Amino acid sequence: MRKMQEYRLKGKGIFIGLEDSKRSWKLCVRSEGMIIHETSMPARFEVLHSYLRGSYPECKIKVMYEAGFGGFWLCDLLRQEGIDCIVTPAHKVTQEKVNKVKTDRVDARRLALNLEKGDYVCCWVPDRERREDRQISRTLSQMQDTIKTMLNRIRKFLDYHGLNGEMAPGAWKRWQYRNLRTMKLGESLQICMEAYLDALEKLEEIESGLLVRMKELSKKERYREAVKSKESCPGIGAVREPPLQLFRPRNHRPEYYQRRAADRPRKVPSRIYRRPNMRRAV
Repeated sequence: MRKMQEYRLKGKGIFIGLEDSKRSWKLCVRSEGMIIHETSMPARFEVLHSYLRGSYPECKIKVMYEAGFGGFWLCDLLRQEGIDCIVTPAHKVTQEKVNKVKTDRVDARRLALNLEKGDYVCCWVPDRERREDRQISRTLSQMQDTIKTMLNRIRKFLDYHGLNGEMAPGAWKRWQYRNLRTMKLGESLQICMEAYLDALEKLEEIESGLLVRMKELSKKERYREAVKSKESCPGIGAVREPPLQLFRPRNHRPEYYQRRAADRPRKVPSRIYRRPNMRRAV
């Protein structure tokens, strides 16, 4: 039976919908308009690669999965092995309105069907270098959020113990927080204040290192031209430019995106009249 299946599928197009999770992957395999196999396997690339090469030799394999927490590493590995891989946005996956069942098996079937019919939208998959550079920007934002949390924690600490009587109202500068080391507090409160300020100092040190790295990225060859084009924009400086270019590179959309955009009918612009409590388009 196995040899007969290999003979019938030899040289055929194989369309696989993959529903990923942390522990296991659900696969639905279609070919020539029908489901030929469904399976589940551990979430390891070695197992997936062995299954694809062992079960469908000399076949044109195409895999599609939804973009999510796993990122694009699986797509990279599949493409390195010569397997065509599509990453699709989860909110763009079309499905039947009458189908209200939501399971990993059903999702894998839907992905495989959409892949075979060509009814899907493809994500732009950035290369590994750009993804790693993006992580610097993400980490910087996370550290800045953590610093803001720490600053609020110190202010609430002072409020709770009634120690803000002589403090300036409103937002504080960073140096005002550093001056809190000179406050005379009880032994327990002094230990807590030192812990807060030490943590804040460490976070600020990390933030400074990430900012230095962001400025280095702005001088990188692949980002230099795009960063330079943003220099004249108001409100954008040396620190803000790299994140913009890391997340919004120039001309990154695939050709079919541009083709589909050109095929859409153009909307006739309407004139908007604004009146009190009224908005009318003519």
